[in-house]
Amino acid sequence: MLVRIVKLTFKPENIPSFERIFEASQAKILEFDGCLKVEGYQDIKNPCVFFTYSHWNKESDLENYRRSVFFKEVWGKTKLLFADKPEAWSVAKIDNGK
Repeated sequence: MLVRIVKLTFKPENIPSFERIFEASQAKILEFDGCLKVEGYQDIKNPCVFFTYSHWNKESDLENYRRSVFFKEVWGKTKLLFADKPEAWSVAKIDNGK
């Protein structure tokens, strides 16, 4: 399993717009093959910073989503709201037998 973590920093006035985009997109992202979970988080100390976590069966599932027309439309709207460059990581859970 792969977890994609994306850090997004928005201009304060754009936070409501991002929240609407995320709410409208979350269920549709879950419909993509291999997507297991999509969650959003807002930083407690800096409310302009958000994180999205999406869980995928495998990297190719994430890449298929990222190549989709849907992703390009949503990302096109979202990136207009940024105050800073987004950061992203693809990570795997450490399995230590617990």
